[in-house]
Amino acid sequence: MKFKDEQINTLVEALPYLREFKDKTVVVKYGGNAMLNDDIKNKVLQDIVFLRCAGMKPVVVHGGGPEITAMLQKAGKKTQFVSGLRVTDAESVGLAEMALVGKINTDLVARLNVLGGRAVGLNGKDAGLIQAKKHLADVYENGEVNLVDIGFVGNVEKINTELINVLLDNDFIPVIAPTGVGPSGETYNINADSVAGEIAGALKAEKLLVLTDVKGIYSDYRDEGTFISTLTFEKAQELIVRGNIDGGMIPKVKACITALSGGARKAHIIDGRAEHTILAEIFKDEGVGTEVVKA
Repeated sequence: MKFKDEQINTLVEALPYLREFKDKTVVVKYGGNAMLNDDIKNKVLQDIVFLRCAGMKPVVVHGGGPEITAMLQKAGKKTQFVSGLRVTDAESVGLAEMALVGKINTDLVARLNVLGGRAVGLNGKDAGLIQAKKHLADVYENGEVNLVDIGFVGNVEKINTELINVLLDNDFIPVIAPTGVGPSGETYNINADSVAGEIAGALKAEKLLVLTDVKGIYSDYRDEGTFISTLTFEKAQELIVRGNIDGGMIPKVKACITALSGGARKAHIIDGRAEHTILAEIFKDEGVGTEVVKA
């Protein structure tokens, strides 16, 4: 096989990053359209296996909103949202667990292993990995904030990193479904971005990479020309408060803030629809998404 000059230059450019990030933990939040297209899905998973082969320690946290909705529809259950969160009764949380743990998680693990990774599927119940408590939704009515019980929707109370570290130390790739366990063993469905941020912080990860369906963070979410390549998490908080960051991007930015506050070194929001965007962000001199850092 004959290398082209461009390929050689790419390898040389990656060399200092291969040295710098050897044995470092990278948490990848995998979701959005990158999960819905088979070709893109395989390229994302190739990137993750590459990280492991390059001496890094990748941890995957995945979402699955569309699959949960589809499974609820098959069961004849309508999806209702309050403050952007899915109302989840006892039957619905069981169906969500089936979609996240039984379907998506096992599929990702199988694909990673076919590509040469040593992936292991996990969820919040495994060794008390994700300990959770009930989340009460904020509902604004007549100028007042009311807390509403929306069922088995949870917040992360604690991440037990012991099992994750055992797997990482033995060259496995943990693949984690965002379900938590309550004090009585009950299942809670948790926002996957939030879980990824908490895990990245608890592991003191070198990086949190959040895959999404846009290039990164914009100072005005309606204008792609306002793309921001680097910002501090204080500035990120300010953009949320001012309403410059909207909708589904809010939990992603909050996940970056959570990760950095917990001890992760850097967080990145990148376009999961682009080919090999994970490798481009980590191993090239100029990243491809928005980097969020401590001041």
